[in-house]
Amino acid sequence: MRKYITIVGPTASGKTAISIELAKVLNAEIISADSRQVYKNIPVSTATPTLEERQGIKHYFLEEIELENEYNAGDFGKEARVKIEEIFRKGKFPLVVGGSGLYLKSLIDGFFEEEIENKEIREELYNEMEKYGKEYLYEKLKKVDEETASKMSPQFYRRVIRALEVYYATGKKMSDLQKQNVKNEFEVIQFGLMLDREYLYDRINRRVDNMLESGLLKEIEWLKENGYHYKTHNSLNTVGIKEVFKYFEGEYTYEEMVNMIKQNTRRYAKRQMTWFRKDIRINWIDGTLQIKEILKQIITNSK
Repeated sequence: MRKYITIVGPTASGKTAISIELAKVLNAEIISADSRQVYKNIPVSTATPTLEERQGIKHYFLEEIELENEYNAGDFGKEARVKIEEIFRKGKFPLVVGGSGLYLKSLIDGFFEEEIENKEIREELYNEMEKYGKEYLYEKLKKVDEETASKMSPQFYRRVIRALEVYYATGKKMSDLQKQNVKNEFEVIQFGLMLDREYLYDRINRRVDNMLESGLLKEIEWLKENGYHYKTHNSLNTVGIKEVFKYFEGEYTYEEMVNMIKQNTRRYAKRQMTWFRKDIRINWIDGTLQIKEILKQIITNSK
């Protein structure tokens, strides 16, 4: 069976630099498994690798989707499998790199409903229920998943919200997920970068400082001027964007904004590691090692 490699880890763990050097060695093309870098017009906010950083290595799923469009893990899993096949046909090696656990789950295993969780979506749905009522959410569910809706009523609002959370997080109906049987035609070898917490947090803090120096505020100002907002566009409902909007709207001082971006990014990294630690198939590597040593371990353990 043909095999490909994934490199996973929390934000700011050094995945980009390692993947570029590994791609050179393996004659690989890179599939990005990042739920925000896939969108256009927010490269600074999402720390998307620049063309210079990519060093001529072909990347997929970077800056491809318009901010207005919905894109989810279900879309990614389906399209990434097609790209892997295309890369093999070109005689290249597929290398999947990213920190979005649900995207990787969709690609490698498909979905199992009980494993899907998106607190931001769930919170938004509860806010909608408070504003519009239980019937409103139930009607939304009927439109996207009539089969699941038929098994419950508006009074079972927690189940309704759960079904909608699964749908909006994955693009898949809960009724379909419960029936699916994913056939994977590839073998995957997964590697994860493990970093000491204080070392990782220092990298995160420095990355945020670099994003600010690279024009983060200017990027969000452009979004604001062109009618984009994290409350109306799910693509922007992410760390680094929300805090700057709140700064522009007077909710934060500049210093508070910077501190909140760093704090929320650290919390996000913690959630990423909690997700990845559950997957016993990941081969963990000390992310503080020199890149040459990391590459050596990956190549040796992927044969």
